[in-house]
Amino acid sequence: MIVTRFAPSPNGRLHLGHAFSAIVAHDLAVARGGRFLLRIEDIDGARSRPELADEFRRDLAWLGLEWDEVPAQSTRVVQYDWMAQEVLYRSLGVLYSCRCTRAEVAAAARETAPDGSQVYPGTCREHPVIGDTSHCAWRIDMAQACEIAGPLTWVDELAGEQQARPELFGDVVILRKDAPASYHLAATIDDNADGVTLVTRGMDLFDSTHVHRLLQALLGLPVPTWHHHPLLLDANGRKLAKRRGSPALAELRQAGEDGRVLAEHLRAGKLPAGISLSEGLHSDL
Repeated sequence: MIVTRFAPSPNGRLHLGHAFSAIVAHDLAVARGGRFLLRIEDIDGARSRPELADEFRRDLAWLGLEWDEVPAQSTRVVQYDWMAQEVLYRSLGVLYSCRCTRAEVAAAARETAPDGSQVYPGTCREHPVIGDTSHCAWRIDMAQACEIAGPLTWVDELAGEQQARPELFGDVVILRKDAPASYHLAATIDDNADGVTLVTRGMDLFDSTHVHRLLQALLGLPVPTWHHHPLLLDANGRKLAKRRGSPALAELRQAGEDGRVLAEHLRAGKLPAGISLSEGLHSDL
């Protein structure tokens, strides 16, 4: 049975881009007789606002969506740490501690990953922190991890089969200094724990899948299929985002707009003035 999910973080209100993503995941599950899940990704430290989770539920109900809710990320902190420390670090030996700050990484980085992030130059790889690592991040030794995993592929429903190229991202962070886990680790573990078979999310996360496929191989997890949908863009061609003040669904709801009508318009491609849908799909790196 197909299982999809919508996994918002309660660090800002939902906007039209979130509505589109939730509708895509919901409709794919319904069309194939499957389940649509809601998971609250609430491990982003002080930025997480618990009260927003209830607002998210009201927004989804206003859009006319039905879902099954699964445990929030905060219930899985122990599992993240165990998978990282016991499997990746002690069993496989592919993690190392890193004290570098973001500023230090930015100053030393010489390459950019396909997702636009800076490739870590490996400063702490040969000299990991010894002793107290409470203020350290934990990074994956990408070359070693790729050697263990061997060649990997993954399938996106829209872009087809992809050759996994996690090595292009360098030694990414697996356990963060300021949170229990990185997005890469948490999303990989969560989707497996929730039984997700079709990972539905925006095209902006397409490239992250190369790293997630590697983690699935290292952790011995089953491999889902992915569906990276186009993004809603603002008048300047940028994806809608909380930090840029994109109109919140709650504001539209409170103003008396009909959420079910809005959902039908999004399904039909009838977008509000100034909003467009991104074009094109990623292909193999």
